[in-house]
Order: sequence, then C-alpha cells, then structure tokens
Amino acid sequence: MTPAETTAALAREIDSTCRLTGQFVLRSGRTADEYFDKYRFEADPRLLDRVAAHVAPLVPTSTEVLAGLELGGIPVVTALGRHTGLPCAFVRKTAKPYGTARLAEGAELAGRQVLVVEDVVTSGGQVVSSTGQLRELGARVDHALCVIDRAEGGAALLAEHRVALRALFTRADLEAHRTR
Repeated sequence: MTPAETTAALAREIDSTCRLTGQFVLRSGRTADEYFDKYRFEADPRLLDRVAAHVAPLVPTSTEVLAGLELGGIPVVTALGRHTGLPCAFVRKTAKPYGTARLAEGAELAGRQVLVVEDVVTSGGQVVSSTGQLRELGARVDHALCVIDRAEGGAALLAEHRVALRALFTRADLEAHRTR
C-alpha cells in the first residue's frame, strides 16, 4: 500500500468505527440521525496507535512538550508521546481545587515550546481558552494539532490567537473516504 492508500484506509476505519446511526440529541438541542463518536477511536488501542503513527509526522520539529486537552486530547497525546518520544502534559479545563491544584499535570511547561493536542476541533474555543491558560503558565504555544478538524471555524479562530492548526483529517476527508 502507498502512504496515500494507508491514510485513506485509516480515514475509512475511523469513519466506520465512529459514525453511528440512530436518533441523537446534539449539544445544540437539535436531533440528528447520525452521530460521530470520537471516543470510539480513542478507546481502541490498535486504532489509536495507528492514528498516533500518522499524526506524529505533523508535530513541529521545535516541539518540546505535547499538551493533551481534557478529555479527548489525553489518550491522543499519550499515544503520540510513544511515537515521538516527547514528554506529555495533561491539561484540565479548570485547575483542580485539591492536591497540586494545577491546571496541567505531567511535564513542566514554563519556558518550553508546547504543542496543544486535541482529538477533534470544531469551533476552536476550548483550544483557544487552554492556549491562553498555558501561555499564562509560561508555555510558548504557536501550534495546535488535532486528529479531525470539523472545518467549522476552528482554524480561523486559532489563527486570530496566533496558533496554527494542523489536522490529520478534516470532516471532508472522512466523508470522501467513507465506505458506502
């Protein structure tokens, strides 16, 4: 298989594993007959490892720490760390009020070039929020990486905040390779 064929096969597998049919109430309150359950690729160790292997070449060479965002970015960053050898940090949406009371656990971030890692980016709001918090902690952040960019404005919002988004797949990529 060529690299392009391997990537297309991965897109098909992610799509067929994660795309569910039925009746689903979405966050917006709207009802849909199709739902993309991203946690299904993250919960399958074999598939997650293949995803991480394909994402690894997208990591900027200047990266010193991979920072996975709660919840979906955590399994992705852990698998990605295995493929890159880079240390990882696990970033909460808010600092916990007990124990270390830290926003980010794991690798030290201050003064280091940090790559924010997310599973799926839609609007980009959580990545922007977390990037701001990481910068307040002294991290240098200018890139974010995701497995799937839903292409609903996230990349543009991130660019406004001086963060370039890299994605393994867009929603259109998954749809183009969908097994019918």
